[in-house]
Amino acid sequence: MSTEQKKILYFVEAMGGGVFTYIVDLANELADENDIYIAYALRPQTPPDYREYFDKRIHLIEVKNFGREINLWKEFKAIYEVRKIAAEVKPDIIHLHSSKAGLIGRVAFCGSNLPLYYTPHGYSFLMQSYKPLKRFLFRIIEFLCAKSKSVTISCSFGEHQETLKLTKRAAYVNNAVNTDKLQKLTAKIEKKEHPFTVFTLGRICYQKKPEIFNRIAVAMPDIKFLWIGDGELACELKAPNIEVTGWIERDRALSMAVNADMFLLTSLWEGLPMSLLEAMFMKKPCAVSDVIGNHDVIHNGDNGYVCQSVNDFIAAIGEVKAGKAERYVDKAYHDIKTLYNTRTQAERYSEIYHKI
Repeated sequence: MSTEQKKILYFVEAMGGGVFTYIVDLANELADENDIYIAYALRPQTPPDYREYFDKRIHLIEVKNFGREINLWKEFKAIYEVRKIAAEVKPDIIHLHSSKAGLIGRVAFCGSNLPLYYTPHGYSFLMQSYKPLKRFLFRIIEFLCAKSKSVTISCSFGEHQETLKLTKRAAYVNNAVNTDKLQKLTAKIEKKEHPFTVFTLGRICYQKKPEIFNRIAVAMPDIKFLWIGDGELACELKAPNIEVTGWIERDRALSMAVNADMFLLTSLWEGLPMSLLEAMFMKKPCAVSDVIGNHDVIHNGDNGYVCQSVNDFIAAIGEVKAGKAERYVDKAYHDIKTLYNTRTQAERYSEIYHKI
């Protein structure tokens, strides 16, 4: 493998939530041996001091025309803007993150000889918030874009299996957490007396299925439920035993997670959730819905609970509260240390990038 330094340009349309944590850790790990540029769009959940998270050697470029909503005029402007950024940076490698960046980037650099990579972080056509026709159109778009010379690098094995239905130019590198950094951050947190608390973390949106989270809380009124985050469906979290924090600083979010007892994820779909990996490292028993991303990491009866129904979640919480999940916690922690850490992730990406 070549050790020659490469100039890598990342386009990150959705720099918030788990994708933000992902790109921070990956870029910082690769900064010693590569010249890293990140062209990004801000989201409501992007930390106000986001620049402080990155190694000072990393170049940050805001893309003005990236946006969540489909707007053809703005998409054309975004194509022009990303081409202009690439012309100024003159990268050796371009890596696109999220479906929107994947579409814009693969159109913008069609015909280019630059090595081009794409990571979906959860395919749009798997998002059940969209109507079937829209999901079908998203699949067609992904299928056509996959005919380009780009290589799709999925962030979980399950997502990789979906990718192989579109193209054989595919690989996968698991999402990961910076275990050293997370250990230092959590070691400083004061542990407080608290009632048994079940928590989740992320945007309160259709994907995360807050209605299911609320039903579980209603069925267990003597347990405290905590949702760290905010979103358009916060109104669905009506149970009196649910606390919604809104968007808060990462240090405070970690403090609340450390002082909780169990992690819950009721999603309809996932890529590979960073919040889940962090909860596993913090030795929180985890109960997750049976979808791609979740069941790639949590294996029922081995390192946590994979749940098919509200009753499954309720049963899992009951077992954890009764102290019957210690064997799962230790196995989940070991999995993070060996399989889902950022050093392993960065080494795998370096292998892929340098194969060119």
